[in-house]
Amino acid sequence: MKKYRLFGVISAVCIALSIIYSFVGVSQTPTPRVQLSTNPPLEHILPFEAQAEKPQSPVTLTLQAINAAGKPLENALISLEILTPLSNPFLTTDFPIVEGTRLLQMDAAAPNGKLEIQQILPIRGNYQLRVHVSPLVANAFAPYDQTLNLNVRENPIKYKYFAVIAAILLSVGLLGGWIIGGQEELRQGEIAPQSVRLLLSALTVVAIVTLLFINISAEVAEAHGSGHSTSAKPVAPSVQQSQGLEVRIEGDKNATVGKLANLAVQVKDTATGKPIKDVALQVKAIALEDNLTVFAYQGVSDQEGKFTWLEQFFDGAPHKVEVEATLLPGSNRQFQSVKVAQEIEVEGIAPPIYVRLIGLFYFTVIVGIGMAIGLLIQQRRKPHLRAGS
Repeated sequence: MKKYRLFGVISAVCIALSIIYSFVGVSQTPTPRVQLSTNPPLEHILPFEAQAEKPQSPVTLTLQAINAAGKPLENALISLEILTPLSNPFLTTDFPIVEGTRLLQMDAAAPNGKLEIQQILPIRGNYQLRVHVSPLVANAFAPYDQTLNLNVRENPIKYKYFAVIAAILLSVGLLGGWIIGGQEELRQGEIAPQSVRLLLSALTVVAIVTLLFINISAEVAEAHGSGHSTSAKPVAPSVQQSQGLEVRIEGDKNATVGKLANLAVQVKDTATGKPIKDVALQVKAIALEDNLTVFAYQGVSDQEGKFTWLEQFFDGAPHKVEVEATLLPGSNRQFQSVKVAQEIEVEGIAPPIYVRLIGLFYFTVIVGIGMAIGLLIQQRRKPHLRAGS
C-alpha cells in the first residue's frame, strides 16, 4: 500500500514538473516583436511647452519590426496608433482636452520593417503605442500586435515654479494666521478686530481677482484658434500638376483639439489618371504661430497612390500640412520634386470649469495650512506671554 502511495506521489511530482517545464519552454520561445527607440533618449524627452524660450523639436520615434530570429522583417505593413496619457482628476496637465485621446493613427509600408516618424508629445505621462504588423505579401509571415509604453516626465522647471508659488502662498497664510491668532480685544460694536477685518477683506479681493483671471483666461483659450490671421508667407497650392504627375492633399481643412483630423495625399498620372505607387513622400505638419514641426514622416505612396493618416492638432492655432513628392531610387520616372500644402484652422476647446478650479483648490489649501501654522504658533505663544506678565 505504501509503495502505491509513493508511486502516486512520484508520478504527481513528475507530471507537475513536466507541466512547469513546458510553460517555461513556451515562455522562452522567441516571438516576433517591435523594438522602440527614441531620439533624444527617453530620459531627455520633455512635453511641449507653449511659452518655451528655446526652439523645440519633435521626438523621433523609430519602430523596428523583427521576426522570431531577431532579424528585421521585410515587406511589412505597420499600423501605428498613439494614445495620450489618461486624465487624472486630481492633477491636470497643460492640455487637459488632449488627455486620454488619440494623438495619431496611420498605416505605413515598411520594406525593411522600420517605421520612423517625428512627433511632438504635448503632455507628460504614459503614452501607449499600439502597433499591428502584417505582411505586404500575402502569407509571408503571421500578423501580430504589440503595445509599447512611452513615459514622458514632467519638465523639472515646472516643479521649481510650483515650489516658489507654494512658498509665497504658505508665507501669506502664515502671516494671516499670525495676525488672527494675535487679535486684540474687540471694541464696542465691532464684530472682529480691525486687523482681522483688513485681512479678510484682502483675501476676498484676492479670491475675486483669481476667479476673474481663471474665467478670462478660459474665454481666451476658447477663442484661441478662431481669431488668428493666416500666415503671411505664401503657401503652396493643395493641388499641383507637373511633369506628368498630379499631387493632391485631401481631407479636413478644419480641425478641433481633442479630435483626429482626416488627411491624405493622392498621387496620380496626369495622362492616364491612374495612381502612382513609386513616389517618395515627405510629410510635415507645422504650427504656423511658432513655425514648429509637430509631425513629420517620410514614406512611399501605397498601391492606390495614397498615403492616409489621422492626426490630432493639440494647439488651437492655424497649422499647415506640407507634402513634397520626390523620386524613389531606381524609379523609371523622371521629374523634379513637387510640393503641395494646405492650411488647417484648429479650434481650441476650453477645459471644464472643475479642471480650471483644481489649481485654485490646491493654492487655497496651501494658504490654509500656512494660516493654521500661524494660529498654532500664536496659541502656544500666548500662555508664555501671560506667565511672563
